Amino acid sequence: MSSLVSITATSPTREPIASHVIHDLPVIVLSPHNRCNCRCMMCDIWRIREARSITPAELDKQLPAFRDFGVRWVVFSGGEPQLNDDWFVLARMLRSEGIRVTILTAGLLLESQAELVASSIDDLIVSLDGPATVHNQIRRVPGAFQQLAAGVRAVRQLRPELGVRARCTVQKANYRSLIETLRSAKEIGLNSISFLAADATSEAFNRQDGWPEERQERIMLDTGETDALEREIEQLIAENVEDLKSGFVTENESKLRRIVRHFRAHLGQSGYQAPRCNAPWVSAVIDASGEVRPCFFHAPIGNIHTQSLREVLNGPQALRFRSELDVATNSLCQKCVCSLYLQQENNPVAATA
Repeated sequence: MSSLVSITATSPTREPIASHVIHDLPVIVLSPHNRCNCRCMMCDIWRIREARSITPAELDKQLPAFRDFGVRWVVFSGGEPQLNDDWFVLARMLRSEGIRVTILTAGLLLESQAELVASSIDDLIVSLDGPATVHNQIRRVPGAFQQLAAGVRAVRQLRPELGVRARCTVQKANYRSLIETLRSAKEIGLNSISFLAADATSEAFNRQDGWPEERQERIMLDTGETDALEREIEQLIAENVEDLKSGFVTENESKLRRIVRHFRAHLGQSGYQAPRCNAPWVSAVIDASGEVRPCFFHAPIGNIHTQSLREVLNGPQALRFRSELDVATNSLCQKCVCSLYLQQENNPVAATA
């Protein structure tokens, strides 16, 4: 997922288990569809053969729980959300509840569904992996960049004020092209761009049992490549000061440099360090099969087809998970590339990558 937020847990193992009961859940990440129309190098979702979708009837059953938990932001992820024939129905159902709806998309269907996009969501995040040649190579779809750009233009014509942001996953195929990717984001009229390191070690993104070392090496960087990435990021920082100040580049200097540290840690040149994150306490991920996860990377804690959402989130398995989770020392959290941190004091859905 895109980078949405990062979250802090304060010594959860020292608190009574009752303190981990969720009463307020600002964010839900929902996958309307489990398959994808790209064949990305860094993801195996496209290998899924059995299509699964969330139906309007299934969502309707969950709306009372959404109200009880005070859900204020639903992010459509995937898979490719736009492959669900009723995704816009789901979006409108949520917006009628006063819930902000964001869609994460590869953008291949934006042009053909521009009217639905413009009328059904609050903001849009597109995947942008590089300038045209690099993006198309990574997506392994001829003309993917051109389709994305055309889709953004079509949506902009219908709703110029709609926020359209990009996220770029940094990996072996694009680490030398980050500055060009930034320029491409401007050229196609995006509002901002976020950079995050590739995840190659978890079981997320349909990588059951994880990837073997040979597959990881296709995505991760060696020492020389990591050195080149560091130079690319330092140049990006030096040459785009105003873009960092304005927020066009979502990350600050420290977070951009953290991307380099992630690859160095993978090489054993430094230790992993968990990001600030409280996702399991303020959000949940619901996939197209109904499985509920504390975040993209941790194992499911239940399924909305066999239990209510409240029973899943506050059941014994979920409470035990949150009470025992120490973000700073957990091995999955230490390698996390997409954390969530919500500051709820002034803005309940303010999120930072």
